[in-house]
Amino acid sequence: MSFVQQSSPHARQARPTSRVMLWVIIAALPGLLAQTLFFGWGNLINVVWCVGVAMASEAAVLKLRGKPVAFFLKDNTAAVTGLLLGLSLPQFTPWWVSATAVISAIVVAKQLYGGLGSNPFNPAMVGYALVLISFPVAMTTNWAQPVMLSGGTPGFGETLSAIASGQQTVIDGWTMATPLDEYKHKIASFTSSEVLEHPSFGEGVALGWEWVNGAFLAGGLLLIGLRVITWHIPVSFLAALTFMSLAFGSNADEYAPLSLHLLAGATMFGAFFIATDPVSAATSRQGKLIYGAGIGVLIYIIRTWGNYPDAVAFAVLLMNFAVPFIDHYTPPRTYGHHKPRRGVPGRSRG
Repeated sequence: MSFVQQSSPHARQARPTSRVMLWVIIAALPGLLAQTLFFGWGNLINVVWCVGVAMASEAAVLKLRGKPVAFFLKDNTAAVTGLLLGLSLPQFTPWWVSATAVISAIVVAKQLYGGLGSNPFNPAMVGYALVLISFPVAMTTNWAQPVMLSGGTPGFGETLSAIASGQQTVIDGWTMATPLDEYKHKIASFTSSEVLEHPSFGEGVALGWEWVNGAFLAGGLLLIGLRVITWHIPVSFLAALTFMSLAFGSNADEYAPLSLHLLAGATMFGAFFIATDPVSAATSRQGKLIYGAGIGVLIYIIRTWGNYPDAVAFAVLLMNFAVPFIDHYTPPRTYGHHKPRRGVPGRSRG
């Protein structure tokens, strides 16, 4: 029997983009299930709507550009963008706000830059940030009460009608501020024990939110186990956020405690599903560590001293700006070569 002899490195065949995106969709399903169980039908409706708009927008732009529509739609990237936005938006977001976010993400942030692989910014976060700034009332007053908190939880039909009508008065009785928002705006006037008596915090960290974050953590670990993503960005992201909270927020009567930073809001979703976007994130291992840490630091700064209680979108977009700089100073070591020199090209050390 003869064996084929090949010199190293021995590289395996890369997985197609469509399969990678499919695993991202599968890994996000536990988080979507937790959102539906604790906050009603809103996120599920948003996901279906956003995915449909994303696919239609991508098809329209590809047609205008003279590209093969079916070929590019099969890579599932448009579906993932719609999924991420549907998971990110408030449960009762009016249909036209979510459509604006998705169209901005696909048409402006992705296709106008040349399509997949050419966009410098995370498309989903571009769409989210745009509607957050443009429609602040719709984006901050449409978060659903946890299901366990409200006795008369709206059913599927009522939720769909509220989203389709876009009338705020219809859903005022079903909404409340998020735990991070509640803590941020009440801690200046009350003690932490008094703030935590609000029913949105429940008996744990943040009623419903802790389970949602746990579900996205489980999905993220699945992606790491399957080597769809690497551990560098999520670990540095969470480590930096933890360090900032312990260093500057040890007094719970002034700032939100670490438990809220980790288990309320979009922390785990951002760490494993948003920050790890392979196109707009840093590429080398060292670069990923710097990139993830930068996001964690910015999230804490904006949450604590800024105007927005969550800030994942803004932190990711700001670090997207820094990616070319990070990649330039943290080039990966190519096989068979020495460790690359760092510093300004052409500048002598003498």
